Amino acid sequence: MILEMKTRVNQIELNGLTFQYRESGEPSAPPLVALHTMGKSAESWDQVAAVLGEKYRVLALDQRGHGGSARTGTYSFELMCDDLLHFANALNLGRFTLIGHSMGGTVSYLFAESFPSRIERLIVEDTPPPFPNKPIEVPSKPSDPLPFDWQVVPSILHQLNEPNPNWWARLPDIIIPTLIIVGGSSHIPQNKLLEVSKLIPNCDLVTIESAGHHVHEEQLPAFLAAVKNFLDS
Repeated sequence: MILEMKTRVNQIELNGLTFQYRESGEPSAPPLVALHTMGKSAESWDQVAAVLGEKYRVLALDQRGHGGSARTGTYSFELMCDDLLHFANALNLGRFTLIGHSMGGTVSYLFAESFPSRIERLIVEDTPPPFPNKPIEVPSKPSDPLPFDWQVVPSILHQLNEPNPNWWARLPDIIIPTLIIVGGSSHIPQNKLLEVSKLIPNCDLVTIESAGHHVHEEQLPAFLAAVKNFLDS
């Protein structure tokens, strides 16, 4: 049973831009920051936050171009990593647990590689860092209104098609306890996720079969069980 927990929606200025985030749990509890996938928002973590907020101060950030955060027109994994640093500094988060899904997972890898002293534990949902692969074609912009800035899509797909090799090469630099949760059957090559788990020295990999790419939405109880087991270990 998932208890109802009040979610507080806040706005904050970061490096001259307005960002929105959702907060659950006690302000004095250990901090946990959650980053969503492309096209979604911090709200996608609400059911996870309702449970983890019993022990943690869950801070789910609308990344640039999404939700209630600034539409900057310029997007990259590096800029989103910088946004996370500004966010953590503005909220005086010394060390925190970081959880990221898909696009947010790649930002999480980069942040853990660049600022290892800031991360307590790392949880990544169904994504490796970008790697050379068959090029992804940029789709046409839909005619219907979108809840995010469409410019995010070509910007991020460009980085997926031409990845920085350092992102993959620096995976062994992530020495904090890490958990990778995979969906068993998604468009993400599962062998690549296994490879990542072997490159990160202190990493567990948990497969939740038939969950697909959106594990925490499709198989919430199993996802929460894996996360809580990891956080409690």
